[in-house]
Amino acid sequence: MSPVSHATSTPHGPGRWDIRFEVHLPQGYAGLWPVLTTPEGLRGWLAEAEVLERRLGGAVTLRWPDTAAVVSGQVTAWDVERVVEYTVTDHGRIRFHLEAVGTDSTVIRFLNERGGSEEERLDCLAGWHEHFERLEAALAGHPSDWAAWDGARRAQLRASYASFSRT
Repeated sequence: MSPVSHATSTPHGPGRWDIRFEVHLPQGYAGLWPVLTTPEGLRGWLAEAEVLERRLGGAVTLRWPDTAAVVSGQVTAWDVERVVEYTVTDHGRIRFHLEAVGTDSTVIRFLNERGGSEEERLDCLAGWHEHFERLEAALAGHPSDWAAWDGARRAQLRASYASFSRT
């Protein structure tokens, strides 16, 4: 069973919503922390960190190689090996909260607080889902090959989330 399950999405005011994932990974949180908080780690599954000041209040600029989107903002939470949060333009608040399960596995409680249309909400659900699948692959020694990205998996996920929204 994949450690990535479908997310929940709840309204958070007009045109605003919260996306939540709970991702269970067979990795201790000390090994997971650098994957969420260093340019090298982020590059393997999420984005290029063009700027990343690894501290509360530090600057952050992320560029997604698959879409060329660039966002900038600040590190708005930093609790070493437990919580990192980036608040950036367009993508809002992106929070990763790590909880150890024993000594060799971790749960990531993820929150993305943002706004946009229903179409953007579905795109965001699918995008984060795909990124968490990429995280799982990166942890297994297979970082993302951004040049090979074709959008097919994200399209499948988007269709799945759209079908859940209709029920």
